[in-house]
Amino acid sequence: MTPWVAPSGDGEQERRAGSSHVYTRHVQSCKGEPTTYIKNMVTGAAQLDGAILVVSALDGVMPQTAEHVLLARQVGVNHIVVALNKADAGDPELTDLVELEVRDLLTEHGYGGDAAPVVRVSGLGALEGDPRWTAAIEALLDAVDTYVPTPVRYTDAPFLMPVENVLTITGRGTVVTGAVERGGVRTGDRVSVLGGDGEPVETVVTGLETFGKPMESAEAGDNVALLLRGVPRDGVRRGHVVAAPGSVRPRRRFTARVYVLSGREGGRTTPVTSGYRPQFYIRTADVVGDVDLGEAAVARPGETVTMTVELGRDVPLEAGLGFAIREGGRTVGAGSVTTVLD
Repeated sequence: MTPWVAPSGDGEQERRAGSSHVYTRHVQSCKGEPTTYIKNMVTGAAQLDGAILVVSALDGVMPQTAEHVLLARQVGVNHIVVALNKADAGDPELTDLVELEVRDLLTEHGYGGDAAPVVRVSGLGALEGDPRWTAAIEALLDAVDTYVPTPVRYTDAPFLMPVENVLTITGRGTVVTGAVERGGVRTGDRVSVLGGDGEPVETVVTGLETFGKPMESAEAGDNVALLLRGVPRDGVRRGHVVAAPGSVRPRRRFTARVYVLSGREGGRTTPVTSGYRPQFYIRTADVVGDVDLGEAAVARPGETVTMTVELGRDVPLEAGLGFAIREGGRTVGAGSVTTVLD
């Protein structure tokens, strides 16, 4: 199981919540600048089974909290557990109100706020070794284990892994790292590198590691490093995809259902029109795209619309793939591919 932590308060809150990271395995922390947060969230969505939403008991629901929950829903995170941090510093009655506010927010976005676990914690207290708050962190992780179901991995589908990082090992070749989205791969398998300007590059997996341990194979959900035969360092980069040959084709045009964030959610305050050119974050790729809203012509903040998108370069696409839309350092929309067009 791979929980994800979405910090939703100030920097101090994030530092104080840091202790939750050491108790979990494969936690994806989405702290940092907004651009980094969105990249981490969208590119990690395929490997996320649930989320831990960290909310300050002193500050309550902030604008970015609503943005995090909305994006979690849009990119396919189906279960959220809430950590009310700074519970040692807040008034219990005010904390009760914050909890109600958070549950209402979850319900608004389809998460069943009445049933979602809400655990009151103190990251600072746990770091200092206070038994009450170390027990609270353990209770939080117990809630994750209980509430987030063990996922069904798509191991029978053709192999696909978005590339997150690229490394060069002197004398060995090029290594790509990422999380296997579906299927499985073994040492010796033939794969294709997709997403570049030219034709797919076919190669062979000559080595495979998971967290520094050599492995014979990996399957959906695993974080892996693949050593690729004969692929130059500049022949693959973040945003590309390694997949079973012939299983997916890069395309530029697709239709999608997109929710346009409102100003209250940190999005735009003015409508979007045909010809709009934002950045699309698709798997680990970010690429500019032209928006065509068809007869509607206009999409107002807070609306869900159908649009046709033409990307600036070919990207491996398929129906159901989630993405986020960014403009000027902020998230302005989130949606999923409905149809891939030739």
